[in-house]
Amino acid sequence: MIKTFAAIDVGSYEIGMKIFEISKKGMKEIDYVRHRIELGSDIYQWGKLSFEKMDELCDVLGRFTEIMKTYRTDSYRAYGTSAIREAENTLIIQEQMKIKTGLLLEVLSNAEQRYLIYKSVASKGEAFTHFIEKGTAIVDVGGGSIQVSLFDKDKLFATQNMRIGILRIREMLRNLQPKSSHYERLIEELVDHELHMFKKLYLKDCNIKNIIVIDDYISYIMGKLSEGFSLDTITSEQYMKFLNILREKSPEQVAKDMGIPEENSSLLVPSAICYKRMIEVMDAETLWAPGVTLSDGMAYDYAEKNKIFKVPHNFENDIIACAKNISKRYMGSKSTGTALETTALSIFDSMKKVHGLGKRERLLLQIASLLHDCGKYISFTDVEVCSYNIIMSTEIIGLSQKEREIIANVVKYNVQYFLSFSELSIGSMMDERDYIVIAKLAAILRVANGLDRGHKQKFKKLKASVKEKQLVLSLDSEMDFTLEKGLFQEKVNFFEEVFSLKPVIKQKRIYGSSINVERVEDEGRDEF
Repeated sequence: MIKTFAAIDVGSYEIGMKIFEISKKGMKEIDYVRHRIELGSDIYQWGKLSFEKMDELCDVLGRFTEIMKTYRTDSYRAYGTSAIREAENTLIIQEQMKIKTGLLLEVLSNAEQRYLIYKSVASKGEAFTHFIEKGTAIVDVGGGSIQVSLFDKDKLFATQNMRIGILRIREMLRNLQPKSSHYERLIEELVDHELHMFKKLYLKDCNIKNIIVIDDYISYIMGKLSEGFSLDTITSEQYMKFLNILREKSPEQVAKDMGIPEENSSLLVPSAICYKRMIEVMDAETLWAPGVTLSDGMAYDYAEKNKIFKVPHNFENDIIACAKNISKRYMGSKSTGTALETTALSIFDSMKKVHGLGKRERLLLQIASLLHDCGKYISFTDVEVCSYNIIMSTEIIGLSQKEREIIANVVKYNVQYFLSFSELSIGSMMDERDYIVIAKLAAILRVANGLDRGHKQKFKKLKASVKEKQLVLSLDSEMDFTLEKGLFQEKVNFFEEVFSLKPVIKQKRIYGSSINVERVEDEGRDEF
């Protein structure tokens, strides 16, 4: 079975559409059309998309739909990124597109956008796997911002967005009208301002060997400026020579030699200098430019979600790894978080027929468990409120803003009195379904938290099962459960209200050490 898929990327300075054929064997790009339009220039300067740009945007996308029809595409996705996301008239843009072209434009959060970029690199298979085995940074230089994602030993451990994209840089410097000799220094100063804190927070104990380049121009031009450069992989020394070649050419010469529009060449130098500073700050040795775009990630994501072909990399593990590193940054207890995660997921898995939630909600509960106490970094008395604010203010790659809001509320109402929908939804993106998801996950987290009230991990094994109108929590423990028994009822009431199930603890007492004494089970059980 072969699916034809169209991926439309409405970017800050260009609109692009790729047509893919997707089958069990993988993805094949069969067409790529692009149109240069600087949406970001209007939005970053004035906050809105002008009527003229709106009209041009709809006209171009109308032509894209005609191309899609010729290929008889089975499905499509149209995503807007930073420019559309930051526009004051985003809803109007979406409505105009729907009326004039029939396309539904979805607006990606930054975390979702970078996650798809990450998937586009992963679509390169073995080459991607090879690079991330060592310290590697994916550096995505866009029109509105720069995203840096750090990997080590095949795991994503940190990602950060910096609002210093190449269109923003150009607009900032346009008013200054610097001399060409000062231009590079000013760009470096702007980039260094953003990199200073990033270096202190993430690069102190990190050894980055590789940089994966995500850029619309560098990866294309590196192979053309000199015969000595490979199109996809070069050393940092070769890159510096490449930059020297750029310095020697005027924007007009670069455009002519490379066969690109002159307006594109004005963005090439800021992009090249951004990568120069990344190389110097990280002391990287190798650059790999896989030549992928957001559209490749869109197609890869579509194939993964529709199970068209098997995806070797586990992307959910990257989301969880990011959550664990956020917890670590805010001094969260690793042992308590891991114990709560295990308990909460055991309860969730035992109740599949009761709660009716899926794999994605399970992931949100897992992240809420890991981040439930991060607010202690700020305050011991308002932990849940501070945890809520930290989660809402921290991007977690791969999660939408709405999903992050669900997690933040689950953590908050793990302790606080649960509000009505009309109260909780004020100033929020959530709908009734999201409200029910929050209620269910918060109820499960409350019960899981109640089993470890003293944060001493008193039980070694938990088995959760639903029997009649009870959630039976059978656990093995040699420790006194008086504290948990006394405080458990306050956690039970909300759970009963949400699920119409009564949680019951059954303790199997174990005597002796599991290391040097044979474990003996008591004939009786404590039930409460």
